Amino acid sequence: MSDVQTDPSATGEQPRPVDDRRHPIGSGVSYAGSGVSIAAAERAVELMKPYAEKTRRPEVLDGLGGFAALFKVPLHRYRDPVLASSSDGVGTKSVIAQALDVHDTIGIDLVAMVVDDLVASGAEPLFLQDYIACGQVVPERIAAIVAGIAEGCRLAGCSLVGGETAEHPGIMAAADYDLAAMAVGVVEADAILGRDRVRPGDVVIGMQSSGLHSNGYSMVRHVLLDIARLRLEGHVEEFGRTLGEELLVPCRVYALECLRLARETDVHAYAHITGGGLAGNLARVVPDGLTARLDRRSWTPLPVFGYIAGHGRVPREEMEKAFNMGIGMACVLPAADVDRAMAVLTARHVPSVVLGTVERSGPDDPRVVLEGEHPRF
Repeated sequence: MSDVQTDPSATGEQPRPVDDRRHPIGSGVSYAGSGVSIAAAERAVELMKPYAEKTRRPEVLDGLGGFAALFKVPLHRYRDPVLASSSDGVGTKSVIAQALDVHDTIGIDLVAMVVDDLVASGAEPLFLQDYIACGQVVPERIAAIVAGIAEGCRLAGCSLVGGETAEHPGIMAAADYDLAAMAVGVVEADAILGRDRVRPGDVVIGMQSSGLHSNGYSMVRHVLLDIARLRLEGHVEEFGRTLGEELLVPCRVYALECLRLARETDVHAYAHITGGGLAGNLARVVPDGLTARLDRRSWTPLPVFGYIAGHGRVPREEMEKAFNMGIGMACVLPAADVDRAMAVLTARHVPSVVLGTVERSGPDDPRVVLEGEHPRF
């Protein structure tokens, strides 16, 4: 985020002038003429700085502009610290943002995809770095993207410490961009969450999503834009807004809520529900010999999921593979802690439901079973 690629070849060898009619000495070939604007990149960095500054934690030792970000790990706070790292992107949801020329929320999606993977292990996100590849640096557009990234970091309690903006003329169209990020967190070794803690009798709580989050957009675009030929600017009564506005609703960032829940209850595992759906991701934290048995009747998917299924005649099993279906994070914990957990999530304004329980199973049984039918889906 803080730096811009300027000379990828950088061999250190001085170029030799060519004196002929095709390439006269001093003919004026420039980096800008190749499609890369250093001035625009510098302007973008200046516009980014106030947003990054708002996310600054006391452990950050330097501002933007250096070759590396410096973060002093507060080791005195931990007995046996373990670093956790995660990286991700936003996929083809960025295509919707580009089509609508709306860029100030896609950064929230980027942060959510990364930090909510981190927190699934019990780790507190410390800092995040982004990578923005674009066809042309438009300073105001880059700044809007970074404003969203900074807002996501604020929601997650981590610092945006820098990154990279790379201009790729000739490879990407001028208005195109792609986003990725990497974050680092820390967790006590004896507090790492996961399948080793899950026990028979545990209960699975589902935290509701804000919508599609950032998965399944290749199917979304194929069904709604290619097959149904709907317009992003068109109003959809079921949503109470335009189709484009619904598709750009940013991910819910669960990091702080998950950390609070882990402090106040005996959380055994989290599953961040992304590509692969509820069953596919929850299965990653269910150990051998156990099955999480969930009831679809316990929650109602948001209208956008039925809208996609209806327009594309998408089978339920395909919907459940591609989308979160309304549950963005799952929490596994003892039955005795359920009431307290629900109270914590309610206080944090995270709508949640009890999805089911974990039980013993045979060696050939699936790790996750979904039963029943969603109401009104």
